Amino acid sequence: MTQQTEAAAGLTVDELAARAGVTVRTVRFYSTRGLLPPPVIGPRRVGRYGPEHLSRLALIEELQHQGLTLAAIERYVQQLPSGLSAEDHALHRALVATWVPDAAAEVSRAELERRAGRSLTDDDVARLAAMGVLERTPGGGGAYGARTGDGSAAGDRGDGDAFRVDPAVLHLGVRLLDVPIRLDTILAARDVVQEHSRAVARELTRLFRDEVWEPFGEAGPDPEQVETMKSLSAHMQPMVVQALVTAFQRSMKAELRESFPAE
Repeated sequence: MTQQTEAAAGLTVDELAARAGVTVRTVRFYSTRGLLPPPVIGPRRVGRYGPEHLSRLALIEELQHQGLTLAAIERYVQQLPSGLSAEDHALHRALVATWVPDAAAEVSRAELERRAGRSLTDDDVARLAAMGVLERTPGGGGAYGARTGDGSAAGDRGDGDAFRVDPAVLHLGVRLLDVPIRLDTILAARDVVQEHSRAVARELTRLFRDEVWEPFGEAGPDPEQVETMKSLSAHMQPMVVQALVTAFQRSMKAELRESFPAE
């Protein structure tokens, strides 16, 4: 059975907990509170979980990082449309995670593979790094770390590897490993996103400075109003991100329809 077939067959509760980095008890607790969709009951009455459960757990974790109580998380989850895919959950999580501190965890190579649910080659690690899913921490060995005297990687496949990984998007990146996309293509896509997102940020900052901040400053310094303007700029950021996400979704759908018209 291939890794793709295994993924399609679903995860047991133990495998789900291992991939999400939580305990089985936590998974069962969330299930009893209605925070997780029910599993698909397979042969021998064994519940099977899929990518949408992993993404839901990641969303719950982000909401906890933001300081929401369990009751507030329950209200948030209840408002979500039914039948959300793993990608839909990941989008909700990305919007929440934008405004919280970096929650990346440092893990060993063994823990990384346990959470990924599969063994990872050095090429897999490089592709995940290019996607922004993980990065090797200073001092980590492996193909992209220190080298020994004979030129071999100091920590290849060994316990010396250490990574900072975003657990919430790891499973999404792992799913892309089976898609035939070259590493240089992933890097080129990342450059496109970074280049244009920086350009958008630059232009929006210029508009705010020229149309809001500078006219306000001409009225003379007022410490209280300065703090008000700073607060306003901070509150604008979530609205701008939401607008960017919505615009990108619509643009992407339009481009896909034009590039791959339905027959």
